[in-house]
Amino acid sequence: MDRFEAMKTFIAAIDEGSLAGASRKTGRSAAAVSRAVAFLEGRVGVPLLHRSTRSIKLSEAGERYATAARRVLAELEEAERQAAGERSVPRGTLTITSTVYAGVEVLRPIVDAFMDEHPTVQVRMQLVERAVNLIDEGMDLALRITHLADSSLVAHAVGDVRRVVVAAPRYLAMHPRIDEIADLTKHDIITTAHMGMESWSFTPADDGSQIPRTLSFTPRLVVNNVHAAIASVVEGHGIARVLSYHVAPQLEQDALRIILAHAEPKPIPVHLVSPQGRLAVPKVRAFVDFALPRLRAAFGRLRP
Repeated sequence: MDRFEAMKTFIAAIDEGSLAGASRKTGRSAAAVSRAVAFLEGRVGVPLLHRSTRSIKLSEAGERYATAARRVLAELEEAERQAAGERSVPRGTLTITSTVYAGVEVLRPIVDAFMDEHPTVQVRMQLVERAVNLIDEGMDLALRITHLADSSLVAHAVGDVRRVVVAAPRYLAMHPRIDEIADLTKHDIITTAHMGMESWSFTPADDGSQIPRTLSFTPRLVVNNVHAAIASVVEGHGIARVLSYHVAPQLEQDALRIILAHAEPKPIPVHLVSPQGRLAVPKVRAFVDFALPRLRAAFGRLRP
């Protein structure tokens, strides 16, 4: 059996979530899909998938193999394209990663519009709350909302976002006034893991100190989804810290108000990044050229 075709079938099974899904996607029979996975497992000598009647789950070895397989297949696809002299035409599968909220609210509409203009390009979006290693996981691009540490990436600035503390007007009307950071200790805090579940940092005090001020607290509500946290704040159940683009519509409608703006940390930059050399690939270059002005416009609108 051809190893590369087996890899493609294996990756299709992962992306579709089942062997039956891989069968539909690849046009192979269910038996052929099973044989392809068994072939790879026979070569590496360990199980790659845990199978049930309805779903599959990667083993620990399978996770490592899938990462390597995606990278190998992406490199093979590009090598074939170069050999065929098709470098000038955007085509093939473009892989992009982002956090969930930015991916759904900002990146997805841009991807949809890009695919409308480029029917020979397919897109695979990976929306996760972690920093994906673009090279190891075979990704073309990432939308990063953070201070970049990896200098090996090619970065295009698209804007910045603020870390804002927000509350609903009715909550503020019914609770003690908030003028200073310490005043938050008298209030109900709603928080998410990525913003700090037990403390928040603010700018240094106006006494020449360079040390950020930290407020420790016991949250009233901890939730792992920013949509849920914002909904509770809008309904008047407490105060939360979020990124400014998360709540731009609510701020415009006066459903939420920013408090302690004078103590906010410095804004967080937003970049569209890619590994060195990927911009030479037509599908990547085409998407970057298409997305940059739209991302800059989007984050410009979403920064109160």
